Amino acid sequence: MFVDLLLVGANGQIGCHLYERAKAAGLSVIAYSHEQLDICHEAVLAVKIRQYQPKCIINAAAYTQVDNAEIEQETAYAVNAQGVEYLAKCAAEIGAVLIHISTDYVFDGMKTASYLESDEPRPLSVYGASKLTGELAIAHCCQHHLILRTGWVFGEHGNNFVKTMLEVAAQHNDLTVVADQFGSPTYAGDVAHALLTMMQQALASDFHGWGIYHYSGAPYISWYGFASRIFTQAVEQQLFPQRPHLHPVTSAQYPSVAKRPANSRLDCAKIQSVFNITPSDWQAALSNLLPYMPV
Repeated sequence: MFVDLLLVGANGQIGCHLYERAKAAGLSVIAYSHEQLDICHEAVLAVKIRQYQPKCIINAAAYTQVDNAEIEQETAYAVNAQGVEYLAKCAAEIGAVLIHISTDYVFDGMKTASYLESDEPRPLSVYGASKLTGELAIAHCCQHHLILRTGWVFGEHGNNFVKTMLEVAAQHNDLTVVADQFGSPTYAGDVAHALLTMMQQALASDFHGWGIYHYSGAPYISWYGFASRIFTQAVEQQLFPQRPHLHPVTSAQYPSVAKRPANSRLDCAKIQSVFNITPSDWQAALSNLLPYMPV
């Protein structure tokens, strides 16, 4: 059996959108959640990929719990590095294109400008280091690969900052939010659209743009600024009677187990030039917050 796309991590924030959009586009898709197919099981993974002979494999599976990764290091590396290497080897064996989702957390955040694909990664956390190890494994094992670094992803599926803010605000009127970390909120549906656009172009016989690309939202903003926009929209959509009181704090005042980069801004000029993909309009994506509200 031959399919256009084999999708792993199909039940995640981005994976859910990917499956829906791929089916809507008329692609033949085999999709697996983590429970259905664990990429850490090399033998099972190889059997599935040989069985379906996909033209493209998109890996939306990842260990994304940044703080927990500092404790569960073995699990983080198993999923984000070893499992990714297995995928890359399987893709190379059958000549499939491999598209992989990575993260802005491969950088240390010390740069004052937006990060380019050519900037040297220096992860601060186990999560970032494990994702970088996965990137390197793909580059080593699979020539026909595309790595998409993104960050601050939110969507209707799974857990994310938007849902957390709305849930906390439903219980408390005073919130503290970090104001000295800057990045790019990115709508999961837009990431899915970008991945499918890349896939369609990468399957052309004359495509040679393999490698790493950055994709995120615009404009850049702090977590505090992002939270403020969320609550403005929530009030305008009559989901809350009034905005909660937001208090900006520094990263030092809001310590976490894992260190996070102060600057997560990604430069998206390369993906726009090669694939004609524009940054995610995260403000437009906040126009309907009802699916994000706590039950």
